[in-house]
Amino acid sequence: MQVETQTRREFLAGTGALAAGATLGEMAAAESKEKFRIRYIVGACMYGTKPLAEILPEVRKCGAETVEFWARPHGNQREQVDKLGVEAVQALLKKNKVRLGSMTCFKYGVFGMQPEMKLVKALGGDMVICNTVGPRNLKGDALKKAVTALAEKLKPHVAAAEKIGVQIGIENHSGTIINSPESQLMLMDLLPSKHIGMALAGYHMPQDPELIGKHIERLGQRLVHFQAWEHGMGCSKKLPKAQELMQMPGRGPLDFKPIVAGLKKIKFAGRVEIFMHPVPRGVPILETTAKVTAEINRARAYLDKFADAA
Repeated sequence: MQVETQTRREFLAGTGALAAGATLGEMAAAESKEKFRIRYIVGACMYGTKPLAEILPEVRKCGAETVEFWARPHGNQREQVDKLGVEAVQALLKKNKVRLGSMTCFKYGVFGMQPEMKLVKALGGDMVICNTVGPRNLKGDALKKAVTALAEKLKPHVAAAEKIGVQIGIENHSGTIINSPESQLMLMDLLPSKHIGMALAGYHMPQDPELIGKHIERLGQRLVHFQAWEHGMGCSKKLPKAQELMQMPGRGPLDFKPIVAGLKKIKFAGRVEIFMHPVPRGVPILETTAKVTAEINRARAYLDKFADAA
């Protein structure tokens, strides 16, 4: 009887294990089939220089949990932090159930961002975004030499980012060395740290959706931020509003389907910022706060259509 009882216990334990195994297998299968979701961040400068108390309630309406602060001339959220104080901004973020994700601040330059790293960290954020320096349009050995020199200059700043606990996102601005796909990959190879990556702006890439999608795949985990922003008719001179808005996803000629496919391919877990530059800088992209939110949501629906596709 003892042997029989033990066998029965073993049998019951075995069936329990099988059931548990089946459950775990089903869970794994469900996870593998889980749809890719874009994690959005709202660029506060899309609302111009509106008060943070007016901008922050819009963030969750845009399907996001994080916000990006900008400095003049693009926005003045960075300056609002100085005016209000860190504690007051922390309280505003908490009140609106929003987290600071990143801060873009070009005016200090990439080599002047260490104080900004500390400020971002104090506000609960995890990334500073800046562009680099020129010259542009270099090729071959000249490009390699320039990128190598830049990487050496960046090393102490990457070390500071690691110590503080943030990332540096390098924008591929058209007026800098790190503009071409080749130079971006070169810099990432020279700085193999998770504390620096590319904050890729679609506007500054060749307007070839397949090329952008493939480049996203090549960057892989070194892509830390993506601006869903196309060139449209540009942002350097004043245009009729309908033409200016062609920088927004789904309004201009750029097909974002291959681009989102690239993000899906690498299972991009960073943040996507729906973006454009108004003319002049520092004004809202549309007349009212409600209209800005509606336009961001229109672009979000366009991008999510591709993210939801099988």
